[in-house]
Amino acid sequence: MDASGDCEGPRLPGGDGPPGGTRETSRQLSREQLFVLISAASINLGSMMCYSILGPFFPKEAEKKGASNTVTGMIFGCYALFDLLASLVFGKYLVHIGAKFMFVAGMFVSGGVTVLFGVLDQVPEGPVFTAMCFLVRIADAVSFAAAITASFSILAKAFPNSVATVLGSLEIFSGLGLVLGPPLGGFLYQSFGYEVPFIFLGCIVLLMVPLNMYILPNYDSDPGEHSFWKLITLPKIALIAFVINSLSSCFGFLDPTLSLFVLEKFNLPAGYVGLVFLGLALSYAISSPLFGLLSDKIPHLRKWFLVLGNIITAGCYMLLGPIPVLHIQSQLWLLVLILVLNGVSAGMSIIPTFPEILSCAYENGFEEGLSTLGLVSGLFSAMWSVGAFIGPTLGGFLYEKIGFEWAAAVQGLWALTSGLAMGLFYLWEHAQRRRSKLQNILGTEEEQTALLPDEI
Repeated sequence: MDASGDCEGPRLPGGDGPPGGTRETSRQLSREQLFVLISAASINLGSMMCYSILGPFFPKEAEKKGASNTVTGMIFGCYALFDLLASLVFGKYLVHIGAKFMFVAGMFVSGGVTVLFGVLDQVPEGPVFTAMCFLVRIADAVSFAAAITASFSILAKAFPNSVATVLGSLEIFSGLGLVLGPPLGGFLYQSFGYEVPFIFLGCIVLLMVPLNMYILPNYDSDPGEHSFWKLITLPKIALIAFVINSLSSCFGFLDPTLSLFVLEKFNLPAGYVGLVFLGLALSYAISSPLFGLLSDKIPHLRKWFLVLGNIITAGCYMLLGPIPVLHIQSQLWLLVLILVLNGVSAGMSIIPTFPEILSCAYENGFEEGLSTLGLVSGLFSAMWSVGAFIGPTLGGFLYEKIGFEWAAAVQGLWALTSGLAMGLFYLWEHAQRRRSKLQNILGTEEEQTALLPDEI
């Protein structure tokens, strides 16, 4: 790679790179690639721990301060809304700001506001508490958007021909953060009170900042000519965005609802409620590298992963309660089993989306460089945030109105709709390609037939 941002990117449909020896095809990582992986792993681990720590105990703390379930859901959801807006801005201006500066600054602010979240129990209850929760959560969202958008772009720049494999492997650290966050937060809360979980995790993130300032490479690039609008108006990318929305909504739905459901249904202490989240996070972390590797090695499998993963996810949410019409009794072992299956189906659907968007962008004339990677990274983060806003907000509202069982079923319908829509598009795309090939063959035969009389 050179300083201008031109790199040997995936030029073939499906994300296959050019033949020959791009660096990452060798078994040994370069020093620069290793540093990129360490930096990306640190932000995945730290941000997911900070994000997931709220699940086991914050809804109850918010209730004590006079916040309803709907307001609590909005506090969870506003994170995603501002993550959406910030991702679009940072993705567009990544080249102007600088990927390394955006990454490091985002991580620094994220650690600081996590510490601030730990002192919110000192704020008076009612509107003041609610307003401060929103402000701190918004600041955290903007900082996280900066760090993760820069991280995706840097990873795709350093590993142009194995994007899905690298992203899938790094989901181990995202999953580890999701695994460690809820039980660690729950037990620290149970042992030391509200403040300690946030201060502890915030300080860990802050300690990662100087490490990343030292090891993270600095990539330069020229601004591109394309825009988010051109990217999202491509039909295939619009549908993939819908898939990302539905999957992130499914994850976000569980934040304000699952802990309350488990507490009311099974009477578990707060520390053990966090362990229920373990099934989802651990299975997602383990399965993601496999689906990433398969997505890069066998690109035509991506479409089946996207469709099948969404359909399985829909089934999981029907059984999460389970939905009353099935007349299945809710049991803790069944709930954990469904969460494990949901983690696998989520990895199956989520991991192929980024390389699918990137491949589609290159096929439609987007230049290969950091500018396009910034747009794709920002779009991915923004679309994830749309669902992550709707999931907790709608989930908290539906939980109050119709209960967890029906609310989860409604959430499952969204995943089912996106999966079927994506499947229909792929069938249409396949039919179009077959028709185009047939027309080319017929056209060639007609040309040959027209030439025959002259040749005789």
